[in-house]
Amino acid sequence: MMMKLFAALTLATPLFFASVVNAQNSVQNPQLQQLLQTRECMNCNLAGVDLNGAHLIGVDLRGANLKGANLSNANLEGADLTGANLENANLSSAFVTNVNLKQADLDGVNFSNATIHNSNVYQASMNDLNIEAASIEHTAIGVGGEGALNITDWD
Repeated sequence: MMMKLFAALTLATPLFFASVVNAQNSVQNPQLQQLLQTRECMNCNLAGVDLNGAHLIGVDLRGANLKGANLSNANLEGADLTGANLENANLSSAFVTNVNLKQADLDGVNFSNATIHNSNVYQASMNDLNIEAASIEHTAIGVGGEGALNITDWD
């Protein structure tokens, strides 16, 4: 019985977070409502939005302005953020796996405690990142060193 209850709560949690995000932000920002309904919002202005805990799996945010956005605890698996502006965004404890961040502005992003695996950061700007306690695998993000990283593109 407990296992069934746990399974039901696990499945319902993403729906709860999506509805909270939608109710708090979409009235003020119709582009956010577009993102949540269609899973795509290319070149949208989502600066400063609160997407804490949002399930953004596979979303298309190419060229979007997410400057200063709160994406902490968000699931961005498979998202396309090519050319997006994420300057000073909060992605603490976010799940950033198989994400395309090609040519994105990641300056000042807080990736603390985030999971960043198999993501493309080709030609991304990455000054002043916070990667404290982040799990980074197969992604060209790291702490400086002797030689330059060879960052390859997915394309």
